[in-house]
Amino acid sequence: MAVLRMKFTKNKRDKLAQMLWILNWISVLTGILLFSLGLFLKVEINKRGELMAERDVQYVPNMLIAVGLIACAINFLGGKICYDCVDTTKFLRWKLIMLPYIICTFFFTFCVLVGALMCYSMHGELEESLNLGLTDAIRFYKDTDTPGRCFLKRTVDMLQIEFHCCGNNGYRDWFYIQWISNRYLDMSQKEVVDRLRSNVEGKYLVDGVPFSCCNTNSPRPCIQQRITNNSAHFNYEHQTEELNLWSKGCRQALLEYYTDIMQSIGLTVLITWLFELSVLTGVRYLQTSLENVVRLGDLNSESDGWLLENGFMETARTNLNIIKCLGKGNQIDTANNGDPNINVPSTSKAHYGPDNVPPKETPEAS
Repeated sequence: MAVLRMKFTKNKRDKLAQMLWILNWISVLTGILLFSLGLFLKVEINKRGELMAERDVQYVPNMLIAVGLIACAINFLGGKICYDCVDTTKFLRWKLIMLPYIICTFFFTFCVLVGALMCYSMHGELEESLNLGLTDAIRFYKDTDTPGRCFLKRTVDMLQIEFHCCGNNGYRDWFYIQWISNRYLDMSQKEVVDRLRSNVEGKYLVDGVPFSCCNTNSPRPCIQQRITNNSAHFNYEHQTEELNLWSKGCRQALLEYYTDIMQSIGLTVLITWLFELSVLTGVRYLQTSLENVVRLGDLNSESDGWLLENGFMETARTNLNIIKCLGKGNQIDTANNGDPNINVPSTSKAHYGPDNVPPKETPEAS
């Protein structure tokens, strides 16, 4: 029994073909949108690529770019097919192509759905990449004279200013690394020398943060040095008073930024998938109704259209049997040493020369 059978008159078939022609062109625009979203996401990730570890986080934008380009090509072809199907006689030139086209489009819509799900599953990998990348960036903050790292100070400062964040997980991350280069330390001061000697690794650690951590909304002048020393500042208690530093870590800030982008893109791709699926359903109805009217012989008659000619289980069983038959056809009989022709009787006759007389057997000498 056919699944979701519908009756189509000639007028309904023509209107369906015209509507699908318009929808396919709209789908071309959605393909351009997917391509643009993938390109935008790729640019956003590359803009802060130096703050991310070398993890494979580019697969989502690459997937969206590929899906967008394929969508443009598939829907352009679909628009041409539907435009010609307005005239039933022109359908004959596409008759053999429409079913493979529908199958390919079905797998393509599945890829669109996968792309939407990938947008929501990227969170964990992105968080790990940001965590490792920001840890290294903060550690190399002081290396302004080292080739390949000299840009990191400006990158981290601009990040903290733009996203109102401080450190990787918070401002205390700066307490455990030396973020001031030895080039700017006065070794003639006893305090500096003692601090270097007090550290096992010989690092100059201070309870201070870079200027870019300062909260510009705070009415009090920024306290970025001796943050944990209450006596160093007037009317100050670092444990109870709200600090005039950004409290959010940059990993969390960037993760929230990218998560918002990914959720918006994922929702857009999901809506695109539903739209593509509806267009594919319409093309399937058009294809089956036109095939049935050609089979009837009267191009102006009423015809049936459906999604599946048989039920779901029967269709799956038929396709499974086809696959099994293909598998059996490629098997070789291994019982006869792998020779498939060993049991095939020969239909050719032996030829013994011009007179076709077999030679006499010569007895063996004893």
